[in-house]
Amino acid sequence: MKTAARAASIICADMKINGSVISEGSLQIDGIVDGDVSATDITIGASGQITGEVKAEVVKVKGKIRGSIRARKVELETGAHVKGDIVHSSLQIQSNAVFEGQVKHADDPLRETGPVAASEGKSMSSPAPSPAAFGISSQPS
Repeated sequence: MKTAARAASIICADMKINGSVISEGSLQIDGIVDGDVSATDITIGASGQITGEVKAEVVKVKGKIRGSIRARKVELETGAHVKGDIVHSSLQIQSNAVFEGQVKHADDPLRETGPVAASEGKSMSSPAPSPAAFGISSQPS
């Protein structure tokens, strides 16, 4: 099978899908998906909403996600609203993007089974604080 450059599949703003969506290419979501979404590249437009797991090489969010994101590169753009955990290799959060959840860096986020709290993860040569500890020091002296 030849791999040719193709246009993204589009779920328009007037469309609602109940169930999982799987694509081997790029996917633009401007409508509502109530289910898991998997593709090579996923862009959630400003009017797009997903309730479920989002899994791709690259995920760009301008709309809303209620569920986990697993991707090598995650970009939360201005206006994005994400409520759920993110497992990533690269994460960018622009100003005025809203994120509620836990973040975990992984070399291969698409292969690991799920987010693990920092205290439960593998020992690392340079320990990092848990996401909840940022900005608040709760360690005794």
